[in-house]
Amino acid sequence: MPFNLPIFLTWLRILLIPLMVAVYYVPTSWVQPAGRDLAATVIFVIAAATDWLDGYLARRWNETSAFGAFLDPVADKLMVAAALIILVWLDRVDAIFAIVIIGREITISALREWMAQIGARKSVAVSMIGKIKTMAQMVSIPLLLYHTPIAGFDTRFWGTCLMVVAAILTLWSMVYYLRMAWPHLSESQ
Repeated sequence: MPFNLPIFLTWLRILLIPLMVAVYYVPTSWVQPAGRDLAATVIFVIAAATDWLDGYLARRWNETSAFGAFLDPVADKLMVAAALIILVWLDRVDAIFAIVIIGREITISALREWMAQIGARKSVAVSMIGKIKTMAQMVSIPLLLYHTPIAGFDTRFWGTCLMVVAAILTLWSMVYYLRMAWPHLSESQ
């Protein structure tokens, strides 16, 4: 297993996930709910920033590896799934959104694995729809974790709007990937 700064940042993102969850188990006598929300938001934003930074550095320094290519999306999916579960638990996101987003991630990961096995992984390479979906998620989640208006900006409203957009793009991108894979799926029957 190679070890470099991009892979370290990916591991850091994975290690931040239980910390983000643990924030909500700290007794309220130690930290008020608003403090928990702020801490979880900061942790999520740091984790999301490492997602961008590790990819940038790996490409810039030519330190890409098969292990990094495997670990990076796993870290992303774990981070988003944990945040969505927290938001459902806090009653800030309807469970259907979490089910759609997490279900799509599992489906597309399995599809990519299968496509790689048959030598057709490029048929389900990341699309622009997937990137926009990820961006909507990465903005909506911290807004919903923070959950307190900022200088008149309604984080709940805009976080919820972006979560709806993310869910729609999630379904759209899943259909897109399944359509791209369909010729290979129908051949294997």
